[in-house]
Amino acid sequence: MLNFSEVVLRRGARVLLERLNFTAYAGQRIGIVGRNGTGKSSLLAMIQGEITPDAGQLQLSRHLVIAHVRQETPALSCSALDYVLDGDAEWRRLNAQLEQAEAGQQIERLSAVHERMHAIDGYTAPARAARLLYGLGFASGDATRPVDAFSGGWRMRLNLAQALMCRSDLLLLDEPTNHLDLDAVLWLQSWLVNYPGTLLVISHDRDFLDAVATHILYFERAQANLYSGNYSASERQRAERLAQQTAEFQAQQRQAEHLQAFIDRFRAKASKARQAQSRIKQLEKMQRVAPAHWDSPFTFSFARPTRLPAPLLTLEKVSVGYGETEILQQVRCSLRPGDRIALLGRNGAGKSTLMRTLAGVSPVLAGEQLRDRHLSVGYFAQHQLDSLQLDASPMAHLLALAPDAPEQALRDFLGTFDFRDERVFEVIAPFSGGEKARLALALLVFQRPNLLLLDEPTNHLDLEMRYALEVALQEFAGAVVMVSHDRHLVASCADELWLVEGGRCSPYSGDLDDYAARQRERAPRAEGEPPPSDTPATARASAKEQRRDAAAQRAQSKPLRDELKRCERSMNELEGRLQALETALGDPELYQRDPQRAATLAREQGEARKQLDAVESAWMQAAEQLEQAQR
Repeated sequence: MLNFSEVVLRRGARVLLERLNFTAYAGQRIGIVGRNGTGKSSLLAMIQGEITPDAGQLQLSRHLVIAHVRQETPALSCSALDYVLDGDAEWRRLNAQLEQAEAGQQIERLSAVHERMHAIDGYTAPARAARLLYGLGFASGDATRPVDAFSGGWRMRLNLAQALMCRSDLLLLDEPTNHLDLDAVLWLQSWLVNYPGTLLVISHDRDFLDAVATHILYFERAQANLYSGNYSASERQRAERLAQQTAEFQAQQRQAEHLQAFIDRFRAKASKARQAQSRIKQLEKMQRVAPAHWDSPFTFSFARPTRLPAPLLTLEKVSVGYGETEILQQVRCSLRPGDRIALLGRNGAGKSTLMRTLAGVSPVLAGEQLRDRHLSVGYFAQHQLDSLQLDASPMAHLLALAPDAPEQALRDFLGTFDFRDERVFEVIAPFSGGEKARLALALLVFQRPNLLLLDEPTNHLDLEMRYALEVALQEFAGAVVMVSHDRHLVASCADELWLVEGGRCSPYSGDLDDYAARQRERAPRAEGEPPPSDTPATARASAKEQRRDAAAQRAQSKPLRDELKRCERSMNELEGRLQALETALGDPELYQRDPQRAATLAREQGEARKQLDAVESAWMQAAEQLEQAQR
């Protein structure tokens, strides 16, 4: 399907790829990893024909349908659903041909187009597009909103949905999880596992790669090595390969021993709670693969805060929101040094709103908030990069915080984030997104906070930097509250999970596996799909509570369940009618014997298909509303 032979790619005088030899076969799902700037995105650009190699050959199979995610979304007035449907170019073309054939009463042409539409499952396209929107976090009703009504992050989700809508042979994704929350990431990985074509995906989310990838293409030192298995398997294989290089063995062992010491301390004080045990497993996994990261350029750590009061911050029956709109009510929490908390919940549930309140950016709307006078907050917001001065250098940013600090001390600090030599004096405007994210994180660390609030801190960070952040957070003496779609970061660093849902914030007793199973159980299922098996989290609930909750849900959701049944009856009737029409229209003698009858049946077929599309859309809307009601 795809073959690189002795490919060389240069960026100016710098060699990005040197004699790349790599073949992708049909059905493989290949994760592409490596530090920022090693040529990963350039590889995808070569496949799309946007750049050409300086030497060597790139061969693609003939008639290959390639799908990729647009980087920009025009401000269009068409609906979100129509925009997603544009991803299936053949479906759009067939619809136009149907309209022309119906207008011109071209019976034979109409029959041929209907036959092709049936072959590509085109009649379910609107329903499939609606499911893509729902899976990526769009609310009920968003499908009819115009594209230009969505913000930049949501438009990127629309671009992703459009790419998934394409019936492609080869799907190219460049960090697709960056604009998604955890729930949408879980849905996307499930969708990709069932994708029938070949997938090439650049990602720095190791749990996502573990779930999706069958192979890993690892970029380093102008080379790319292909490993069989998922990301964890590639880490083990790479660590074993590096361990054979005796000159590097001691450095590897120091990295592993450093983590082992922390594991031993954490195990001694950890309770038997499910989340604590999950974290021990994650820490032990990090220790096993530590040798694969011995040569990371990032060596930073959090200096001990000047003061560590307890508690740092307390919320008592607090309501949070924006303006006069309440998002969460009755929030109660007390944050102390050593706390490690991750917030879970769907996009829009109020996680970022709560983080802004904890940071002091947004006031509480009701209740009492107590902040210790020695509280020092380090807040990494989702759009933290926007606060950087593009015409200033990394050194200038640090000097603004500590004008009297010695230059060499600042150089040494920036070096731990891989800003070295004259790079510290360059303006940051042309820096990559990853470099800007590293600088924003460096400024946070430099201020020695005792409360860290991290809202999607790993966006734009490569795997080595994410690993360095995980290690640094292990020994941070203050408290941490985080929101992240990077499950590896959450599992490695969080001792407690809080669920933000239904206007409340409360402790969640399960771990991330339980949460993933919970979200799968709540997702609307296709007709005939068996219900999921019981999860550990549901098994722990008492039978009495389950019966009471189920009864309340049944009463509340009865109108929606009735609507679903009505839609299903209509769909069965329409499908039966369509089957009869297709049988009648399949008789070649009909067109000579009674052309007027053939034209009438063709019109009835077209009308029945439109009715079926409408009923399927109504079914999807009712299913989404039912899912909302059952939360």
